Amino acid sequence: MQLKTTIRVIMAENQNLFADFPEISREAWQGKIEADLKGADFEKKLVWRTMEGFKLMPYYRTDDLKDKDYLNSLPGEFPYLRGTELTNDWEIRQDILVKNVSDANAKALDVLNKGVTALGFIIPKALSPDDFEQLLEGIVLESLPVYFISDDNTGLYSRLLADYVEKKSLDKTKIQGSENFDVLAFLAKNGFMPCGKSNCDCSAKLFSEIKDRLPAFRPIAIEAKYFQNSGSNLTQELGFALSEAVYYLDKLTDAGFDIDDIAKRIQFNYAVGPNYFIEIAKLRAARMLWAKLTDAYGIKDKNAAKIHMHVETAKWNMSVYDPYVNMLRATTECMSGILGGANSINVLPFSTPYGDPTVFSERIARNVQLILKEESHFGKVQDPAAGSYYIETLTDTLAENAWKLFLEIEDAGGFIPAFKENIIQDKIDGSLNERLKRMAMRKETILGTNQYPNAEEFLDEDIDINRLFAVQLKDSGNGRPLRENRVAEAFEAMRIKTDRSKSRSKVFLLTIGHRAMRSARAQFAANFFAVAGFEIVNNLGFDDIEAGVKAAHEMNAGMIVLCSSDDEYTEYGKQLVELNGGKSILAVAGNPACKNELEKAGIKYFIHVKTDILASLQAFQSMLGI
Repeated sequence: MQLKTTIRVIMAENQNLFADFPEISREAWQGKIEADLKGADFEKKLVWRTMEGFKLMPYYRTDDLKDKDYLNSLPGEFPYLRGTELTNDWEIRQDILVKNVSDANAKALDVLNKGVTALGFIIPKALSPDDFEQLLEGIVLESLPVYFISDDNTGLYSRLLADYVEKKSLDKTKIQGSENFDVLAFLAKNGFMPCGKSNCDCSAKLFSEIKDRLPAFRPIAIEAKYFQNSGSNLTQELGFALSEAVYYLDKLTDAGFDIDDIAKRIQFNYAVGPNYFIEIAKLRAARMLWAKLTDAYGIKDKNAAKIHMHVETAKWNMSVYDPYVNMLRATTECMSGILGGANSINVLPFSTPYGDPTVFSERIARNVQLILKEESHFGKVQDPAAGSYYIETLTDTLAENAWKLFLEIEDAGGFIPAFKENIIQDKIDGSLNERLKRMAMRKETILGTNQYPNAEEFLDEDIDINRLFAVQLKDSGNGRPLRENRVAEAFEAMRIKTDRSKSRSKVFLLTIGHRAMRSARAQFAANFFAVAGFEIVNNLGFDDIEAGVKAAHEMNAGMIVLCSSDDEYTEYGKQLVELNGGKSILAVAGNPACKNELEKAGIKYFIHVKTDILASLQAFQSMLGI
């Protein structure tokens, strides 16, 4: 009692703790920042323009959140921005590739004893009812969700599951999960509808067959993850997902189904990439957008507006070289998914880009989630991002921009007409090309690929190169099919070309002059040329150009890169041209003021931070006969 009284007294005495501190206006903050910048441009120095096309400020204030009424809602309250439930628990899902039904079943039973709480089955070939029954043998379907992933988009596995549940006399109300049935994703991938008709009624037919037989199962999925993995930004992923959602809501309500039933039976599958805070905001925005969209359709029970989101770590930024970095990427992406409030998460094994998952890669993928749940206790706090001026503003900005894009697609007639006219593809391609450009200029980094590569790494000979690069399907008249793109592909193709060539060309770093500058330039050049897999010959330094050129020629170096200071380049460059005698390709590390003079002397190539590394290295490969 004494302690409680003391606390009340302290709180009473300090309730006006900040009363003596005047409020600092935005103008005052801005003035202080600009003064500290000493004339530098505020926009260029501190404002970040995202891939989504909006600006991120270096600071946010409480007045950035004014007039946002949804911020007063609590977890579990409409419009569910802060989460659909009072807890932040999520399903730890592992997807299993079904090559052999018996092996897949054995693996499923095994991983259920290793922390997995939801199963996914990737089924490349259609299963018979007997095979399907064998696949599920021993799995207690009433206790965990099961998801089915296939390319045929027929709804086969929802139907087989319903038959299986009836045959085994299971409690159908406890059967949860989903199938990746999405006719629009099929259209996006293949350029035609699965049933061959533009006005496809497959979704209504499947919904009619499944809704009563599996009342808690979600037979329809919106595969939004495919947009991000094809190159879209996060605004586009959200906006196109909404457009897909409206297609299904319209189709199913027109077929006479109740909006409350429909809303509960759709699952959204998102990718979650490396933009840590923006991805958190994306998932928060997705909940709010879906809630308001379904509310506009007249749902009677607000609980029907609770979105069910599955997220998968992104494919587009995974790499083949230095693949263990994929573990780090997956970890931060998984964190974004959890903190954003995903209902279930699948962490892709780090070996995904180049091979089937191994026991080790699957274990690491599982453990990412287990550690975050059991050791970091991420499941104990609901919506930890709430109240952050930055993330709340991001959430609102993403929602607003996604809604505008959604309306633009609707004005074009909806998803199918927009896809037929290549509107959706052009927007995604624009985002992808911007990302590839940033990669080439190294403004965006894929660690181990376009920055800091391991020069001693070689691709395993047994890796099927054809598997690494997706094929672009032709337009069949219904729009240009999307293609999943890993942004590292062009760099990897270039490096594989070097690896598989008969002779790795040597790049000789001729270091001379100012010790600090030659060392820095050599480090930059070594990193630059290692991206293409060239053999880098570094040196401690030469006392004169003649010794350096002699050493390079003795090693049959195809290329000599001069590494020194700007002030010394004029003298050393001219000597290098004269002594080289045209035997090796010459380049200078840097962009010195004497560049024009060196070009006149015969040095054509200069590498620096503003160089397009991809185009330059491809050109050097050609010159070196690779």
